[in-house]
Amino acid sequence: MEHDELVPRRRRDRRGRGMRGPAVLPLAAAGHRPPRPRSRRETFDRIMLDVVTAIDARWSDHLGLVEYAVEDAPQLPDDWDSGRVPLSSLVRGSGTTPTRLVVFRRPLEHRAADRTDLEAIVLTIVVEQVAELLGIEPAQVDPRYLADDD
Repeated sequence: MEHDELVPRRRRDRRGRGMRGPAVLPLAAAGHRPPRPRSRRETFDRIMLDVVTAIDARWSDHLGLVEYAVEDAPQLPDDWDSGRVPLSSLVRGSGTTPTRLVVFRRPLEHRAADRTDLEAIVLTIVVEQVAELLGIEPAQVDPRYLADDD
């Protein structure tokens, strides 16, 4: 007998650290893809959709036809002299033209410290614009709205 036959060969766990490599095959091998992390745009769109869905479900009968949109940043004219960047745009519709509410993603993300803060800012912007359309106080549009003096 040779020496190799007497001593069992240990290929794994030489130093007591456990098995090497993955214990489970990757999901791609089973025909699935691992979930990819959401981009900032996807996260913002999800937040906007959640806010708009809740408000539109409550006020759609009073609002009429409203288009909600998200754009990265506002297109400012060359002669823009205000020191502020618009956070949203509201263009009232007439006849068959729907009212269009556009929220600008980048200025809002710039003001938010985290996702919770971003959700609160988006809610505030949308609620204030809808309140202007309806001619009522923002707190009536959504009970989650917090006025500056609260």
